[in-house]
Amino acid sequence: MIVILSSSATERNRADIVDNLEARGYGVHVSVGVEKTIIGIIGIGPEEKAEITDQFEAFPFVDRCVPVSAPYKLVGKAFRPEGTIITVRGVVIGGQKAVMMAGPCTVETEEQLMESAHAVKAAGAHILRGGAYKPSTSPYSFHGHGVEALKMLASARKETGLPVITEVMDVRDVEVVCEYADILQIGTRNAQNYNLLREVGKVQTPVLLKRGMSSKIEEWLQAAEYIASGGNHNIMLCERGIRTFETYTRNTFDINAIPALKELSHLPVIADTSHGTGKASLVAAVTLGAFAAGADGAIIEVHPHPEKALKDGAQSLTPAAFNDMMQKLHQLLPVVGRSF
Repeated sequence: MIVILSSSATERNRADIVDNLEARGYGVHVSVGVEKTIIGIIGIGPEEKAEITDQFEAFPFVDRCVPVSAPYKLVGKAFRPEGTIITVRGVVIGGQKAVMMAGPCTVETEEQLMESAHAVKAAGAHILRGGAYKPSTSPYSFHGHGVEALKMLASARKETGLPVITEVMDVRDVEVVCEYADILQIGTRNAQNYNLLREVGKVQTPVLLKRGMSSKIEEWLQAAEYIASGGNHNIMLCERGIRTFETYTRNTFDINAIPALKELSHLPVIADTSHGTGKASLVAAVTLGAFAAGADGAIIEVHPHPEKALKDGAQSLTPAAFNDMMQKLHQLLPVVGRSF
């Protein structure tokens, strides 16, 4: 259930409502918007909603009380209808400007990372991606350089000015990854790792939550709710393709999910078309489609020499191909009311 305060409500009024609810034993989350403040109530039973509504709507500074039937309260559209804006080192995510995250799937060497970072920045990327810890189906595949790779990412940020996004896979690594990275990525294999979701909910570092490869949209949003309920509301939802019967592509990129999320949630939506297709030849076209469908940003794998990549070379764009895609996006985005 949410309580919507009127524009005339003061900080003291808001504090009184919060104190009242906490005294009753409810969890309380406050969202202060430009025009209105919304207070989310967690743990309220169906029989108590009518009582709360009658009592609170009697206050002159309460606009109305709204029951929320969805199992996700804090990430649902009603909690912040104006949408969530996340700012990372000056880069605004979720606003009118579209955002591009790009870089290698895996940090292999300092030379490879720096070449990639300079290339994506020159093409117009806003955020550098790179994997320090890499999950893999095979235990014998390359799993990343860990802390050494984090240090290389921090050096690339210092040299290029690009904020850094990298994956965190273990609750034991959250603290050290937060030390070096600007955005924490939760991969598809950990999308329902509830201990990890709770842990990143305790920090304020923004989180990019990828969709589980077999997750329904409601399950995905409930995973985001785990993070938000811990106090971290800086969440982005990343559509990265789902597992279907199709084998030509690595996954099936669910473009339906983008406008669906815009209806259901206030969180920014990011498209990962590299994993969504698994084929470099398809990435540009599907990325254009994702932005046309309403995506706030994209995260793309770019490698200076994909044929030599230790991971995911087949879906990685060359710097030239990435630059070509960016030029096409510059033409498309104004048509859908966006720009870089």
